[in-house]
Amino acid sequence: MFKVGIITASDKGFVGEREDKSGEIIVDIVTSKGYDVARKVIVPDEEEQIIKEIKYMADELNVDLILTTGGTGFGPRDVTPEATIKVCDRMANGIAEAIRYYSLSITPRAMLSRAVSGIRGETLIINLPGGPKAVKEALDYILDSVHHGLEILTDKAHNCAR
Repeated sequence: MFKVGIITASDKGFVGEREDKSGEIIVDIVTSKGYDVARKVIVPDEEEQIIKEIKYMADELNVDLILTTGGTGFGPRDVTPEATIKVCDRMANGIAEAIRYYSLSITPRAMLSRAVSGIRGETLIINLPGGPKAVKEALDYILDSVHHGLEILTDKAHNCAR
């Protein structure tokens, strides 16, 4: 069973002005697939707070997967990709590219996503969209492949090119 950390980046969610529907959808999807949610938090759209939470989840809680939601657009406070890049040892660009590719079949606005994905130690970090519908679509599309990637990353399976 893989341990998951979930970070919602939202100024309004942090102060209680908006319900965190996307974070709850992530919980529902990953638990239905047998993952254990170790921590779920809402942080403001502040790069240092996002960095601090990613480091805590990866380095202290030793989660296998961190899923972020929110903060990947063009807004001046959308800094989740920058925070993610700063904490990663290696990038895993194909995951964010796959989400964008799939999402483009649903809406042309998917091209406006600046989401990234990468690895810190043995933790995979994936930026997901902020909207509940887009989060569900993205996770449904990537989760099986991500599961295999986690098995390789955590040395629970051997690399195979299938």
